[in-house]
Amino acid sequence: MTTFTRRKALALLGGSATAAGLASPALASNRKITVGALRFTSHSGSFIGFERGYFAEAGMDVEFKFFQAATPMAVAIASGDVDYAVTAMSGGLVSLADKGAVKVIGGALSEEKGIDGQKFLVSDAAYQAGVTTPALLGGKSYGITSAGSSFHYMGSKMAEAEGIELKFKPLQKVGAIIGALKSGQIDAWSIVPHLAKPLAGSGKVHIIGNVSDYLADYQVTTVFTSAKNASDEQQMTRDFLAGYSKGVSDYNSTMIDKAQGDEGVQELVDLIHKYVYADRPREKAAKSIINGTMRLNEGAAMNTASLQDQLSWFQAEGLVDQSISLETVIDPSYVQTLG
Repeated sequence: MTTFTRRKALALLGGSATAAGLASPALASNRKITVGALRFTSHSGSFIGFERGYFAEAGMDVEFKFFQAATPMAVAIASGDVDYAVTAMSGGLVSLADKGAVKVIGGALSEEKGIDGQKFLVSDAAYQAGVTTPALLGGKSYGITSAGSSFHYMGSKMAEAEGIELKFKPLQKVGAIIGALKSGQIDAWSIVPHLAKPLAGSGKVHIIGNVSDYLADYQVTTVFTSAKNASDEQQMTRDFLAGYSKGVSDYNSTMIDKAQGDEGVQELVDLIHKYVYADRPREKAAKSIINGTMRLNEGAAMNTASLQDQLSWFQAEGLVDQSISLETVIDPSYVQTLG
């Protein structure tokens, strides 16, 4: 098994990714582990697993490291600076998987009919100029973090369905995309509802469509780890997935199925607020957290049909090698596969 340092992992990506907030190398199974996350409600399975002691019950002392994009997280996993993470399947992740550095081991966030999901947004300037549906975005600028990101994939699939072309503008970080959209420097973007709805409420941004209309059952994010952990640390990996899955189950039953009523929702909002919109007062953060509710995959089940579609798109765009198979990217032995 090849040993990957942070420098080697970055080199494999052509130096295009910059990792942030990296931790010390992972320790042995059933001891301290580092989990990569974004401050999104879609990462609530990990937050609940930690706060309610599910990781501790599995013998794990979890520490979080936070990122602002998918590719830097993949680099951190490849180099051993982070043990497990939840993020979208980016072109950078696929390239690292091809080099034997990372493996997708489960599913996280999914689009689901009947659940309010990701939105297509436009700036107020574009909206006032008549761009009121995704079909009218032809020739417009569209914000992405980087080529091969989930934002790039969503925009491309929508454009393909509508028979239009977009001008993709890489801005590296979610915060930079938000600023550019609000100021009219870019015309459009797509993002999860806990960000989309407050942006639309500001009047500077407008919702013009749903991602699910173009990508039904889209496996938005995945659970992944290093290839070494997947092959050599199987008990630790199962323990992590067990703790994470308990957090996911709590999230779905409380926030979507309302099994504990409003009291349960408010209790979980308090927990999530420690990680999402933590810089806002609770009363302002709560609405956005609730608006961001989307189904997480029970038991970290993985939609392989959706992942194959994403891989095929990366290849069609020339972003990853044509010879890469889905089996190179995923290890389906840990969870149920769908699709």
